[in-house]
Amino acid sequence: MNIREKSEEREIRELSPIAAKSLFSQGRAAFEPECEIRTCFSRDRDRIIHSKAFRRLMYKTQAFVYPDGDHFRTRLTHTLEVCQIAATISRALCLNEDLTEAIALGHDLGHTPFGHMGENDLNSVVPGGFRHNEQSVRIVTQLEKDGKGLNLTYEVIDGIKNHRGSGNPKTAEGKVVQLSDKIAYVNHDIDDAVRSGHLTEEDLPKEAVSVLGNRVTKRIDFLVKNVIKTSLEEGEVKMSEKAKKALYTLRAFMFENIYKKPEIVSENKSYETYLSRLYHYYEKNFNLLSTDYLHIYNENEKRERIICDYIAGMTDRFVINLCKDLFGNG
Repeated sequence: MNIREKSEEREIRELSPIAAKSLFSQGRAAFEPECEIRTCFSRDRDRIIHSKAFRRLMYKTQAFVYPDGDHFRTRLTHTLEVCQIAATISRALCLNEDLTEAIALGHDLGHTPFGHMGENDLNSVVPGGFRHNEQSVRIVTQLEKDGKGLNLTYEVIDGIKNHRGSGNPKTAEGKVVQLSDKIAYVNHDIDDAVRSGHLTEEDLPKEAVSVLGNRVTKRIDFLVKNVIKTSLEEGEVKMSEKAKKALYTLRAFMFENIYKKPEIVSENKSYETYLSRLYHYYEKNFNLLSTDYLHIYNENEKRERIICDYIAGMTDRFVINLCKDLFGNG
């Protein structure tokens, strides 16, 4: 047996019955010969890490646009933190860590510049709306590698598509990432909001803090252990109802007090409409889109879709510089 085959055999022998096994993957849209060393899920993880969309996450907002400080999260550091939390949970539950990491690393590839503010702005003008999880799937299936996509396995694409709260991942690993994403962004965004001076720990809902703890590290530790304990007891990946209620109370608090307030997440309120202004500009000047995207356009793709692809793929700094060139400083 080669190295990959030994890894596949070890997964079957050692992983939990609810874990996804590489050997039994539903495969890829386009057939490829298997690698002699890596399993299909570890190949997917590597493809995502080496993608252009992954590198752009370094210059995309997590919660605060261009904050004054070096320790605020970006979309990339958030992704890595989700990956770390998810890998810890998967390891404890004897799930497939390669699949977990691939889903975690790819889950936010489709996020817009300027975080929630940018997503809301683009959503307001794109026909049919904009959802970053669907855009993440579009990136890995159609946009990367000059329109060829990454040809990922069904299980990774499913986990990326369904990582949002309303989703229903088909694999246990996908469910782990879904929970880990919320554990990470709620607590790390609170940490950044406190660092920026917009919140204090004392401002947080007491009913949530009394359950989860009064510090970011305590809350993450509690939630990770809660998911592991509850999942082992229930035989499926889940969080206890008490912990879930407390986490969602914090999440609702953050949406109400931070995410929905452009004047808090950005010192420049005009950023709130930068993406919609660009969208309308390219509606009238479609031929000025980047050639990287124009060559994807054909009779099967609506112009609105390609414009959205181009804008959603931009980084914060690219948008800011582009809007200065096109519209001046206003």
